[in-house]
Amino acid sequence: MENEKNKDFTTNEKHSKKSGKQSKKNIKHNNKTENKNQNKTQKKQRKQKGFKSKKQGGGKMPKEQTVDMKNNQTAKNKTSGKAEQNKKTNRYGKIKPPVKTNPVKISFLGGLNEVGKNMTVYEYEKSMLIVDCGLAFPESDQLGVDFVIPDFSYVERNADKIKGILITHGHEDHIGALCYLLKKINVPVYATLLTAGLIMGKLSEHKLEKTVDVKVINPGEEIYLGDFNVEFIHVNHSIPGAVALAIKCGAGTIIQTGDFKIDTTPIDGEIINLSRFAELGNEGVLCLLSDSTNAEQPGYTQSESKVGETFQSLFSKAGNRRIIIATFASNIHRVQQIIDIASKTGRKVALSGRSLENVTAIASELGYVHIPEGTLIGIDEIKRYNDEQLVIITTGSQGEAMSALSRMASKNHRKVEIGYNDCVIISARPIPGNEKTVYKVINDLLCLGAQVVYEKMYDVHVSGHACQEELKIMLSLVKPKYFIPVHGEQKHLRYHAKLAESIGIPHNNIIIGDNGYEISVSENNIAVSGTVTHGKVYVDGYGVGDVGTRVMRERQHLGTDGIIIIAATIDAASGELVTGPDIVSKGFVYVKEAELLMNEAVKVSMRVIDSFPPYSFDLNAMNTKLRDEISRLMYERTKRNPMILPILLEV
Repeated sequence: MENEKNKDFTTNEKHSKKSGKQSKKNIKHNNKTENKNQNKTQKKQRKQKGFKSKKQGGGKMPKEQTVDMKNNQTAKNKTSGKAEQNKKTNRYGKIKPPVKTNPVKISFLGGLNEVGKNMTVYEYEKSMLIVDCGLAFPESDQLGVDFVIPDFSYVERNADKIKGILITHGHEDHIGALCYLLKKINVPVYATLLTAGLIMGKLSEHKLEKTVDVKVINPGEEIYLGDFNVEFIHVNHSIPGAVALAIKCGAGTIIQTGDFKIDTTPIDGEIINLSRFAELGNEGVLCLLSDSTNAEQPGYTQSESKVGETFQSLFSKAGNRRIIIATFASNIHRVQQIIDIASKTGRKVALSGRSLENVTAIASELGYVHIPEGTLIGIDEIKRYNDEQLVIITTGSQGEAMSALSRMASKNHRKVEIGYNDCVIISARPIPGNEKTVYKVINDLLCLGAQVVYEKMYDVHVSGHACQEELKIMLSLVKPKYFIPVHGEQKHLRYHAKLAESIGIPHNNIIIGDNGYEISVSENNIAVSGTVTHGKVYVDGYGVGDVGTRVMRERQHLGTDGIIIIAATIDAASGELVTGPDIVSKGFVYVKEAELLMNEAVKVSMRVIDSFPPYSFDLNAMNTKLRDEISRLMYERTKRNPMILPILLEV
């Protein structure tokens, strides 16, 4: 009996080695029949698949077949081994190699390492989208410039690919350059209701309202543009109608927040749609581009309703004073709060500043501002009322030279004269770079006797941008694979990048970009893949781009050192001096007080002209030598370098 058991064990072990599956220990006699049946089934399957046995001259069993056999052998229910094997074979047989998708390219024409001039271009396959098209205010050394817009060369070269322009909100740094772009390319513009209304106002000024298609999109709606589809998501900001964009394409979903903050008590009652950001985060977000303006500021941004509480307190403290409030023209919520408090306290409201008047009129027409009947009066009517009956809302919170508040401070405003009975509230924070001009206006107002209230004294301003904790909430909800901080100077972008790392985004998945960068983003990688044409285009009056770097240097030279003009008339044939030379000084020295210097300049000019041989002189060479000799004289006598402009006329 014992020998028989040993014989069975040997037989079973032999079968086990053939199948490569069964254990070498504790195998019972009653498994013999099952193993035989299983081997028959496996041989049958091998025949069906075209495999030959070793006796038939076949090679080793393919690895995938061995894996299938192992799966069958270890199944709990061995009687269903064949069905389980077929199920797995079919399932794996349907798997196809992953489809390779092209990366989405994101190019920045403005908005990085600066405040303003926001413009981003997305490209996927054969389609391109533009997000925002804003302006920047000139810096102190950009003399005579009204504002700065992006260079549109890259967009013009790809005009046939562009499917539309998407606008996140109606501030000048996001829509201010739009009309200049639409004069070069004509594509549809997509924006929310108020933003579209503000854009139409600008188009009317440029006589483009009949040629440009502006489409109104509500938050929550989705549009399809070429290879993209874009969802508009409601966010809070200092202007109604602000949205973030979820831009979807074959490469994945990219979210660009636009300017935003998280306001739990907004004036219009519409809270940022955080749930939608969370849903998109759960679905998977390839890349996030997020507002970095307040990335240095800890905590949370205060609610706009906080400013209303401060205004109520200041109105009651003002007593019989006239109240003048300077704010951004586009800050509709703040204008609404001022109007509401003025109405409750029995004061009339007058608006000063063309942009403020235009924005308020559009917002009122579209239902974003509600003005009680009889509250609003024209600026020409303020003389009819006592000081305690008036509130004047004005532009100029950034100290702009030609703004209404600056003209009041310099006593150049035709309707408003600042005096001791005025309380001036500057309800804004200086944009980086504008601090000096703002403080100059404050000092000028104080010199005129006015009481001046500004941000550092009371909560008369709250930002429209998210602080650090709000930025971390956005990053945590969206859970992007890659991150690009945008909208800010270098310090803002770097702080924001650190915040992203602090919530778990790998350092290598974050790119701090710059204007002109083309960044390629795919599931496997993010990298700077190239550069695009970018730059600053100066707008000066009706001139766009005609003030270049050379003109700007000349203006700076004139502004710092002045100019000396040498005018003389030369005989065209002989080269002899006919009249002059006359010396004119502008911005250099007062001629009457520098008569000796001017006389010396005349003598030097005559000596230079006489040094050229008669009848064979070169007028260009004479101009050059005259410029050099007078410049040398002025530096030796004054240690200054005025611009020298010789004007030699041949007769």
